[in-house]
Amino acid sequence: MITGASAGIGRAVSRLFASRGASIGLLARGRAGLEGAARDVAHAGGRALVLQADVADANAVEQAAAALEEKFGPIDVWVNNAMASVFSPVVEMQPDEYRRVTEVTYLGIVHGTLAALRRMKPRNRGVIVQVGSALAYRGIPLQSAYCAAKHAVEGFCDSLRSELLHDGGEVHVTMVQLPALNTPQFDWVKSRLRGRAQPVPPIFQPEVAAEAIVWAADHPRREYFVGFPTVEAIVGDRIAAGLGDRYLARVGYRVQQTPEPEDPNRPHNLWHPVDDDRDFGAHGRFDALAHSTSLELEFSKHRGAFAVAAAVIAAAGLFLMRR
Repeated sequence: MITGASAGIGRAVSRLFASRGASIGLLARGRAGLEGAARDVAHAGGRALVLQADVADANAVEQAAAALEEKFGPIDVWVNNAMASVFSPVVEMQPDEYRRVTEVTYLGIVHGTLAALRRMKPRNRGVIVQVGSALAYRGIPLQSAYCAAKHAVEGFCDSLRSELLHDGGEVHVTMVQLPALNTPQFDWVKSRLRGRAQPVPPIFQPEVAAEAIVWAADHPRREYFVGFPTVEAIVGDRIAAGLGDRYLARVGYRVQQTPEPEDPNRPHNLWHPVDDDRDFGAHGRFDALAHSTSLELEFSKHRGAFAVAAAVIAAAGLFLMRR
């Protein structure tokens, strides 16, 4: 099961799983995006079941899980990816906007996790992949609702991991913390910014995230940090959070906007999907700026081998120095 499968990260993840012949439940709200995702899956060699639902509705998520298992059998991997956000200063936010972002970005992950656990625990197998963000650790200006929801996901997963370890068994949860990505969300997220919203550079293609998520499903561990900016943000916040506050106060508004003016009347997807009639695909409008690879991801995937190599090099260096 992949939630938020109609565009962006979810779209790229569905393609990569499909290339391995997977049978996939594609869960999202937008009809055209889901149909496009289903075509991608078939073209890549997989099988798809379109499940049009809102992750904020726990019953709808449960029904989708039941439908997927009835169609393709037991769910082995569940990827919680759906999100919503609002670009806005806190003082201009409305209570219902915070509620909606929380229902989708945080409770959507809770609903998906519960539906997965109901099926995986009795079978004693399965992997739940939570799609996180560097913003799960380091909040930034103009995205308070999203940052708060991702912080909540981190706390939820800490509790769940401890419980799964206590119970023993072969059900795993892993969280993949992502950097800024070139997805369509910046053209459909509700925004009160003067300029058009953009991801904070450096920007990575959604296929980088997809590679990390599929790898995490195959090699579950506590969490993965993808891209050096993610490591920089998380480690920097642990070492000097106050300095980070002041730095973001100075540059955080500028780096999240382009010089192009935002259209205050453009459609947004906070309450209703914008991809019912248009398929946005996986990529946003930042292809010219986005990186297709991440050296840090390769290090994260193979950190054991890199640690051994570093130890061997260090030992050789000491030997040569003694000689």
